[in-house]
Amino acid sequence: MSDNQTKGTAKEIGGTIKEKAGKAMGDDRMETEGTGERVEGKTQKNIGKVKDAVKDQFR
Repeated sequence: MSDNQTKGTAKEIGGTIKEKAGKAMGDDRMETEGTGERVEGKTQKNIGKVKDAVKDQFR
């Protein structure tokens, strides 16, 4: 698992928690920020997967 995958997973989890907390408290801004962080984390995680796949092809 690459550094991007690890950081992406952490950011995705943090974003999910923030999104759920914002929804529970009725805080639209927090919910939106959490959604953004979750998507950003998922993207970073996928970049890590692609990098790993490319590395594996050139071994």
